[in-house]
Amino acid sequence: MVPHLPVTRSPARPLSAAPALASRFRRATAAFLLGTTILSGAAAVVPSAAAAAPVTVPAVSQELPGSFADLVDRVMPAVVNVSTVQGGNAAPEQRGMPGMPEFPPGSPFEEFFRQFQEQQRGARPRAERQQAQGSGFIIDAAGYVVTNNHVIDGADEISVTLHDGSRLDAKLVGRDPKTDLALLKVDAGKPLAYLEFGDSDTARVGDWVIAIGNPFGLGGTVTSGIVSARGRDIQAGPYDDFLQLDASINRGNSGGPTFDVHGRVIGINTAIFSPSGGSVGIGFAIPSTLARSVVAQLKDFGRTRRGWLGVRIQGVTPEIAESLGLRSATGALVASVTPNGPAAEAGIQAGDVILTFDGKEVNEMRRLPRVVAETGVEEQVPVKLWRRGQEQTVRVKVGELEAAALQRYPRAVSLEKRFEDLLPEVTLGVDANGFAQVAAAGLTPRPVPTVGLDHLHDVQKVSVPGQARRMASLLSAAPGTWLTFGELTADCENVLEIVGSFLGLLELFREQAITFEQPEALGDLAVMWTGERGADDLRIDKAEDYG
Repeated sequence: MVPHLPVTRSPARPLSAAPALASRFRRATAAFLLGTTILSGAAAVVPSAAAAAPVTVPAVSQELPGSFADLVDRVMPAVVNVSTVQGGNAAPEQRGMPGMPEFPPGSPFEEFFRQFQEQQRGARPRAERQQAQGSGFIIDAAGYVVTNNHVIDGADEISVTLHDGSRLDAKLVGRDPKTDLALLKVDAGKPLAYLEFGDSDTARVGDWVIAIGNPFGLGGTVTSGIVSARGRDIQAGPYDDFLQLDASINRGNSGGPTFDVHGRVIGINTAIFSPSGGSVGIGFAIPSTLARSVVAQLKDFGRTRRGWLGVRIQGVTPEIAESLGLRSATGALVASVTPNGPAAEAGIQAGDVILTFDGKEVNEMRRLPRVVAETGVEEQVPVKLWRRGQEQTVRVKVGELEAAALQRYPRAVSLEKRFEDLLPEVTLGVDANGFAQVAAAGLTPRPVPTVGLDHLHDVQKVSVPGQARRMASLLSAAPGTWLTFGELTADCENVLEIVGSFLGLLELFREQAITFEQPEALGDLAVMWTGERGADDLRIDKAEDYG
């Protein structure tokens, strides 16, 4: 049986990660371990006679380093310890409820869950002040410090301790939860030693790396290893492209740099796979090519300005490739196009397969969001498409993702032009006397509204805990599967039970046992079970009856 190992990020304080994210981490871990087991088993198979020739490799020309001491002496002054203090008076935007779902712009659930979050925040007891520690490094003589977002997330106070022991207050310049990066600023009153980003794209599996950080608050700790793998997707965010390292990384290493043998930063340590919270030789670092562009945006704008294409995509399977006449299963299949978005303006259509974007190969679906995000806003770039058995190239003016997310779309359905002639023509006319009557009616005080109770013969109540347990039973029976709210309430006999079912889902959400998703504004609300505990172990009996 393959062990089911949890994924642990590496800050000094525990993270309250979203249930869906933790669940995806565990599934990713299991998949990774299963893959390792399969490969190990395959290696034990005796090869056939036709494939029995040994593999020969040339001798390694590069000498193994005898010591990293000179390199460490050179880079250590620019590595810092990051300390935070978090209390009960954090800013509202910093005290977000773990697992808060993200809905598309225009969704009616967006405002509802925001209000629900505020209510829950007000109901919680005031948290005690907590201290935490992580790592970071200086990238500018003026005192700009890079670290992980989860190191400073929710902090009321942030301080940075330099290599010489001096402690400085730090100001948050900007942060990006999607890539788990944050940029701080300290004022030392003098130029500071700083580091430069290297090119992580040139790092090869097997290259030596050195990690420096503040594990368990010890500070100035150096570990070494190699690049174990590239392009790892651990389901942490939409732009996953991690370097996997076997250098020892532990709690407190988060935000610290990973160097190549030339002393250039090629990664930022951020997460580990671990059954116990300690290092087992599987750590992950954000590649410098991704971090460099994000940090530059945070420094210039205080936020990210990612490119936006305005499409929903899916992977190209071998079956899809064959049906479309593609030579291989490559690219990103356009499932839908956002109206009036950059893709729509350029003529990209649903059913197109995006092969390259701005000259960069889209060899798999998940590469496209990163390539688009790294493209400058308002740049005109070529996009190579596969459409109806032929390659075509269109030019796209890249939009801004953050600006698009702030838009609010009207909750209305437009009438197709072919039906416009069917609209009735209505002409309203009123003379002076009629106008006076309308004005008088408008100025007449309206009676106080009353509600009759004669229709209420039987007072009905629905048990919210009961509905919560019913929802938990349905969802826990299919973990990892999205079920629509309509499917969950198909057996409800009246509207009151449907309302009670939704309130029951909120109780499960409060327990971090479920997560929500709404792919499209005004679309079906989908729910997935993510709870680590069984349905019978949830604390849902405090909810009141509804009716």
